[in-house]
Amino acid sequence: MPESPVASPGLLRLRPAPAGLPDPAIQPPTVAEAGDPFAGLRVVELLARIERGRPVRVDDLVDALNATYLDWIFSRRVVLDVCLQLQANWMTDYRNSSGIGLDDGAFGPTVSVEDSSRVDPWIVGQARRLEAECREQLLRFSRLDRVTGDG
Repeated sequence: MPESPVASPGLLRLRPAPAGLPDPAIQPPTVAEAGDPFAGLRVVELLARIERGRPVRVDDLVDALNATYLDWIFSRRVVLDVCLQLQANWMTDYRNSSGIGLDDGAFGPTVSVEDSSRVDPWIVGQARRLEAECREQLLRFSRLDRVTGDG
């Protein structure tokens, strides 16, 4: 009688997938949340590209983000929170509020970005800070052995 195989650690062997097996890499949509660096990075990247010195409707930014990142859902509140944080960071760095302007326009809240040479390097720095936060979260996640985090 042939000997039964015994399971032991590290001996997982996979065979080729059966024909027609769907790709499991389907990802559920992500609902953007205030304070999330992944959402913040996407908003800052868009703000870095808007026309300078001209108010832009926050709802237009929300629409652009939702059209660009089809697997994400952005809300006005999330975009406004990022804009408010940028405005606070600008005030801390430059001691004035002219860099990132928030206002209530006739068609809802607006944001404007100062038209000066100091904005681009500053906003790139803000994006790099958020990127570093994203990478740190990914690194912490990759170190988890279990969903419960006890590993």
